[in-house]
Amino acid sequence: MDVPTRLADRSDGPHYRGMASEPQASRYRPDTQIARIADWIADPVDAADFPETTLRFRNDRWDKAVGLDGLGEEDWLRHFGRFEALPDNLPRPLAMRYHGHQFRNYNPDIGDGRGFLFAQMRDGADRLLDLGTKGSGQTPYSRFGDGRLTLRGAVREILATEMLEALGANTSKTFSVIETGENLQRHDEPSPTRSAVMVRLSHGHIRIGSFQRLSALGENEHLAELVEYALDLYPGPPPPEDAPERDLPPVQLAHLVVERMADLAASYVTAGFVHGVLNTDNMNVSGESFDYGPWRWLPKWDPAFTAAYFDHSGLYAFGRQAEAMHWNAAQLCIALRPICKAPPLVAALERFPELFTANVARRFAWRLGAPDATPEQAALLVQTGEAALTSSGMQPDAFFFAARTDRLPEGAVMDAFRAALNDASRVTDDHDYWSDEAPQSLLIEEVEDILNAVDLENDWMVLDRKVAALRRMGEAHGAAPKPAAQP
Repeated sequence: MDVPTRLADRSDGPHYRGMASEPQASRYRPDTQIARIADWIADPVDAADFPETTLRFRNDRWDKAVGLDGLGEEDWLRHFGRFEALPDNLPRPLAMRYHGHQFRNYNPDIGDGRGFLFAQMRDGADRLLDLGTKGSGQTPYSRFGDGRLTLRGAVREILATEMLEALGANTSKTFSVIETGENLQRHDEPSPTRSAVMVRLSHGHIRIGSFQRLSALGENEHLAELVEYALDLYPGPPPPEDAPERDLPPVQLAHLVVERMADLAASYVTAGFVHGVLNTDNMNVSGESFDYGPWRWLPKWDPAFTAAYFDHSGLYAFGRQAEAMHWNAAQLCIALRPICKAPPLVAALERFPELFTANVARRFAWRLGAPDATPEQAALLVQTGEAALTSSGMQPDAFFFAARTDRLPEGAVMDAFRAALNDASRVTDDHDYWSDEAPQSLLIEEVEDILNAVDLENDWMVLDRKVAALRRMGEAHGAAPKPAAQP
C-alpha cells in the first residue's frame, strides 16, 4: 500500500483551526535510523489483537507534517489500530530497553511495558520523528501489567499535549486514539473501564534511562555509540567556548541535555503545569516532554502543589520540577562516567540554575505578550509577576489573560507588576480570543467533566470543542518560543 499524497475526505470528523505556527507539511519520508542500534537497545514485538478499532481522535495538524494526512480512515485503523507496518518503515515494532530512577529509586526491571516504537520518518524541517504507542499490548517488560491503556487515560493525554502545545511548551503530540473494545480493571479509575490505544508523535524515544541501562550493564561500546546516535539525530549548538573538554561527544551531549532540561522546566513554570512523574525513564534527551499520567494545572500559584496522589513527599511538586530535572541530568552524567571523566560533566551540570532562570524569564515574557523584552525587563516581569500571583491568589491562566487584556485588579503589588509590564515592548493582541470573557484553562474539575462525558455518555463533542478552543488559544499567543539547544 502506498501512502496517498492527497488529503483524504474527512468531512464527518472534527476540524480545528490552526495555530500561527502551523507544522510544515511534508511528503511521507520513512527513515528508520533506529535500525543502527536496534539489536542492543530494543526487542521486536507484536501488537495486541484488539477486538475492535474505532477511531476517536486523529491529529489533523500533525498528520500532514509527516505526510500521513492522505490516509483514509480504513488505512488509519489498519496502521494505528492493527499496527500493520507503514511502507518502507519498521517491519516490526520495537519495545525499547531502559532502566530508570523512579521517585529516586533505581529500577533495572523496566522498559516499554505497554508501548513500542512503531515508525520513524522525517518532517518538513528534516527532523527525525518517531511514532510511538501507549496501550498497544504486552512486551517483555510488562511484568504484571496487561499492556493496555484506558480510554480516559488516552483522552487525558490529548488534553495535556494540546494545552501544553498552545502554551509554547516543547511537547510530544497525541497523534491518534483508537478505542479497542476491551473492559479494563484499574484501581485508580471506576472499573470496568473502556480501553484504547494511543499513538504519539515525538522527536525520539532515547531516554536518560537508556544510557543508565547501558552504563549499569557495562556496555561501554554501546554507551559511546548511543551518545553518537543522540548527537547525530538530536543535534544542537556546541558547548560554550570556555567549557572544559568541549570537543568530547559525552560532554557535548551533557551540555545539550542540561540546556534542554532547564528550558523544559521553565516551560512548565510558565504554563503553570505539574507533570507529576519526572522519573529518568520519562526524560527524553531530545528535551521534549512526554508521557502524561497524573498531571495537573495549578488552581493557584503554589510551589508545593503536587499532581500525583502517590507523591507523598512532594518530590515532583510544582516548585521542585526544576530540581527534579537537574537531578535527572546529573544521572545522565553519572551514566556517562565510564566513557568520560567527571570534571567536564560537572561543569555542564553547573550551568543548569542560570539557564533555568533565563528561560523562565524569556518564556514568562512571551506568555505576557512581551517576547522582545530585554533580559533585565523579563527578569523583572518574573519577580513582580510571581509576587502578584502569590498575593492575589489568582489562577495563573486568569492572571496571564488579565495581564494581556489590561484587566488586572488594583493594589500595590499588582501595580508594581503592571508598571514592569508597561515598560516592556508588547505585541499587539488583535486576535478575537483576547476579547473573550475568560481564558482557556484546564483545571481538574473541567478535565473530569470531559472524561465523564466521553466515557460515560459517549459524548465526543465536548472533547472536540475543547481541543478547538485550546488551538484557538495557541493561535492567539502566536509562534512559540524556540526550544533551547535545538539546531
